[in-house]
Formats: sequence, structure tokens, C-alpha cells
Amino acid sequence: MSDIIPKRMPSSQETESSDRPSPTKSSSSSQVKGSSLPQTNGSDHPAVNGSADHHGRMDHSMNELTISKVDEEEIKDPACDPDNPVKVKFQDVSAAAYKIRNGVQRTSCQKSRLSDMLGLELYIKSDFQQITGRYDNPNIIAGQGTLGLEIIEQVPDLDAVVIPVGGGGLIAGMALAIKSLSPKTLIIGVESEQCASFSSAMKAGHPTYTKSAPTLADGLAVPVVGVNAFATARDIVDKVVTVSEDLIAVAILRLIEVEKAVVEGAGACSLAALLSDKLPELKGKKVAIPLCGGNIDTTVLGRVLERGLAADGRLCRFVVTVSDRPGGIADLTRLLADQGASIKDIFHERAWLKSEVFHVQVKVVVETRDSEHSVEIERRLREKYDRVLWGSSLKF
Repeated sequence: MSDIIPKRMPSSQETESSDRPSPTKSSSSSQVKGSSLPQTNGSDHPAVNGSADHHGRMDHSMNELTISKVDEEEIKDPACDPDNPVKVKFQDVSAAAYKIRNGVQRTSCQKSRLSDMLGLELYIKSDFQQITGRYDNPNIIAGQGTLGLEIIEQVPDLDAVVIPVGGGGLIAGMALAIKSLSPKTLIIGVESEQCASFSSAMKAGHPTYTKSAPTLADGLAVPVVGVNAFATARDIVDKVVTVSEDLIAVAILRLIEVEKAVVEGAGACSLAALLSDKLPELKGKKVAIPLCGGNIDTTVLGRVLERGLAADGRLCRFVVTVSDRPGGIADLTRLLADQGASIKDIFHERAWLKSEVFHVQVKVVVETRDSEHSVEIERRLREKYDRVLWGSSLKF
């Protein structure tokens, strides 16, 4: 749905009348009701036509003054008024579902292969290819609520639905739909630790500004929750948790490896919450998550996968001091090969080593099968070498 309204071309009579000054209107720019922009009615709009002196020259200073005034004024959306928030109702969601029944692709909500790994019955709603609009418009909230209608229809008797939260539109619409049809189902929101604006709003009792830092879940980095979304969601969201950047990276990695789904950080936050230790009450329960958002740059994806491997204990770095005599580094690489580790990077230096002169410090990055494999490799290195710095103990 486009927000662009085509301009109507003026008739010849309108064009002629616009050339003549109107006796009932002043030459200053008046305000259109419900809008902060000046009227665009012929010569009454100095920002377009300016004002001419008796020599017929344009008054450029008037132009600059009016344009500056327009730029400084805040352009407001009447549907998103902080003083008059709109609380979306279930009938709005039902009406939206009817209106868009032929325009939105119905996506699957299938049991995930991650269920056994997480210790719960997980259902994934693959909705990361849908296109939506502004998060706080009441119509958008109602439309996003239809996702909740689909989930309840496809997976009955759900214990919980875990939903990413940014501006709040998605969780507001989904929570409204799900709670109306299944009041016992828990609604849990998930935010990035880098921008927990919904949590701040819940504590303050109203939307409030929250400082945002760079995050993998950039789609959730909304400093102020939508007023309509908050008014709709505040009483029907049961819990809100935050997740770290490392967990978001691991969630993206898990979805690619297990579900073969490329999802952006914002859409993967629900799985990140399940991978954390913040929702122990969901163990053994029937849970659904929406995968909503597939906009991730390929360059960023490569970096995220590496970070996910590191956070998952499958990409490890260490520094070990070995003999600088022939065969010293060969012994190290042979040990790693025997353990089944894949060397991704290796670098050795002598100049800054403060121990005996016939030793060299080797910095290594290896890829392992899993975190248990990494622990075993660290144990074998410490058995063979006296000086080993591993993982988080490194200071480069």
C-alpha cells in the first residue's frame, strides 16, 4: 500500500483564479486543519510563489523565511497522537484479516527441528518475507494481528508465543489476537539489550525515550515505543526479556544451519530468548515464535556467522608459547590436527616475547565441532605447553 497520493492537476479556471489575489484571504500562509504544513492555494503560498514588489521582482527573503518556518515545525501523523493514543480492538484485527485475505500470503507454522535441542515443543511461523508498513498506525497494528490469528488456527493449545519488540506494533497486534482467542497463552516480548525501549515504557507507564546503541537487531532499535502500540499491548503482554548480541548471532546461525532460513537479527530475537536462560518456565511447553524479517546484508551476514560460531564455542582463539627451534610450530599444528581442529589463522612473533630468546609466541584461531571439542583442545594444549592464553583471557 503506497503512502504517495497523486497530485490533481488544476483546471484552467483554477489557474486563472490563482493569478488574481483573493479579497477574502490574507497573503500570509494559513494552516491546514490537521496538518502542520501551510496551505498550497495559489498565490497564498509564499513558499512557492513568493511575493512580488511593484517592479515584479520576487521577494526571496519571504521565501526563505517561510521555508525555514515549515522545516522547523514538526510534521505529525494524526493517527499516532501521543495525547490521544488509539487502543486497537479485536474486531479491528478481524476486519483486517477479511480485508487482506486475498492480498497476503499465508505462511506455514511448522514444528521446528530445534525442539529437542531447546527441550520444548517449538513451532516456527515463517513470516520473514512479508511486507508491512509503519509500526504504530492502527491499521498496521490490526493487520499484524492477523499473524496471531493464523498461529492460533495452525497450532492450537499453545502455552506461549515469544515475539520480538521494537516499536511495539507487531506484539500489540499479535497479543490482542492471541489473548482474545486463547487467554491462557503467555505473550512474551523480546528486545535487544542495546535498545530496551518497551521495557522502559512498561516501567514508566508510558512511552519514553531510550538511548539506542548499534545492534544486530537493527529492526528493533526504536528509541520510543509507538503510543498506539503501547496503549494496546501494555495490559496483555505477560513478560518482556532482553537478549545479548552474542545470543542474537547464535540464533541467526542456528536458523541457517537447522531450519535453512536466512533471518535478520530482529527476526531471530525470539529464538535468542529461548536459547538463553531467561525463560526456564517454557521448558517442556508448546511454544511458537514468528520469524519476521529477512533483510540482512550479505556482508553483515558473514560477520554475524563468524560471531555466532565464536559465541557458540566453535571458533576459538588462543596464544601459546612454543620452542623457536626447528619443529616447534610443527609440533603445535600436529597436535591440533590430531584433535581434529581446523586452523583458520596462525601468526607468530618474537619481538614482544619477554621470556627466553629461543621461544616464539603463536596466535591461532581454530574451528571446532562444538564447545565440548573446544574444551578438550584447551585441555590438551595446557598439558603440553606451560604458557597458554585461551579465549576471553586474551588481550590484543
